[in-house]
Amino acid sequence: QVQLVESGGGLVQAGGSLRLSCAASGRTFSINTMGWYRQAPGKQRDLVATITSAGSTNYADSLKGRFTISRDNAKNTVYLQMNSLEPEDTAVYYCNADRVVFGTNFNYWGQGTQVTVSS
Repeated sequence: QVQLVESGGGLVQAGGSLRLSCAASGRTFSINTMGWYRQAPGKQRDLVATITSAGSTNYADSLKGRFTISRDNAKNTVYLQMNSLEPEDTAVYYCNADRVVFGTNFNYWGQGTQVTVSS
């Protein structure tokens, strides 16, 4: 099993910045992709960004240039730097991790951290 614990959410004014962290523990040795998703009230959970263990990144098109994902493999931690935040970025942000063991895929979610951007 893998446990994911997010931190860094909070309330920020429009134009401000936040940095989210997600620390993985447990069977972390076979984690490949880690990422962030977000879910606004009444909406589906959407991709924010992902990063592989080799450092390849993927972003939601609408967030490129404002959000940056990074990863510290030694600490089993993934980060999300969010700049120029807008009220539309208000959502619960969830950390996600993916591991493959003997051809079987396992996917894990954190409990989420609230980000609220005031106008």
